[in-house]
Amino acid sequence: MKRARIIYNPTSGRESFKNKLPDVLVKFEQAGYETSTHETTGIGDATEAARLAVARGFDTIVAVGGDGTINEVVTGIAEAIHRPRLGIIPAGTTNDFARALNIPKSIDKAVDIILSGHTKKLDIGKVNQHYFVNIAGGGKLTEVSYEVPSKLKTLIGQLAYFIKGAELLPRLRPIYTRIEYDGQVFEDEIMLFLVANTNSVGGFEKLAPEAEMNDGYFDLLVLKKCNIAEFIRLVTAATRGNHFGDPSIFYVQAKHINVQTDERMQLNIDGEYGGDLPGEFSNLKQHIEYFVPTEEQARKVKIEKEIQMEKALD
Repeated sequence: MKRARIIYNPTSGRESFKNKLPDVLVKFEQAGYETSTHETTGIGDATEAARLAVARGFDTIVAVGGDGTINEVVTGIAEAIHRPRLGIIPAGTTNDFARALNIPKSIDKAVDIILSGHTKKLDIGKVNQHYFVNIAGGGKLTEVSYEVPSKLKTLIGQLAYFIKGAELLPRLRPIYTRIEYDGQVFEDEIMLFLVANTNSVGGFEKLAPEAEMNDGYFDLLVLKKCNIAEFIRLVTAATRGNHFGDPSIFYVQAKHINVQTDERMQLNIDGEYGGDLPGEFSNLKQHIEYFVPTEEQARKVKIEKEIQMEKALD
């Protein structure tokens, strides 16, 4: 019999998953799974729960929460020889990773994707001793995520980061940074750098539109020194995917990236603090097997996104 371990963050998003948990368990049981759950209690608990699930021989782990919860679960299975397949039920604020996989926010629809059994092996990243599924980065602007109140993030999502970034930019100064990537070198004053594994970053789905999640490459984006007017212009362009070619943007794809700076710069890993630079980034190609939508399921999700976008613009 198939065995699934559901690891869920009870505080993610609007805490709606706990109310649906009985129904979710029934659906898994009806699909032939022997299913059990673990409710996380704090930072790092999902990692330990995932490691225990690996040791107990579960063939499927389901991560329920935001990008931070998914990161912790991946960290818990990344070093195992035999890694369980991983399902995602998004319950966070922006759910960047789930958006990149075209997994809907609906709990029932996300469960249906897992139970359809369609999987794909995808890349993950590693920087120093930390793993990431979606993005890692640094620079004063990446620290915005620590200062945006959780209630504001829940209410207005990606717009909260934009508002806070615009508010802080006049007080931030660029940091001179050296970035080595696959034998090449970039050096300049920068506001931030992003090492992306997916095309969805901070709720922006066109920030790294060329990103493929199974090709062994990162998308490296660097925002050079800019003023508030240039920042607003670039954010507006990024929502449409029109920021490439701008003189304030440096972009390249690479497998291995090394970032160094003469002064302190914090690392942001999947939205959480991950220590300080320097950072050595490596792409672990097709390292984790995820449950992903079928082509038909993905098509429906994309249509729903387009409808939601049109409503937001009206």
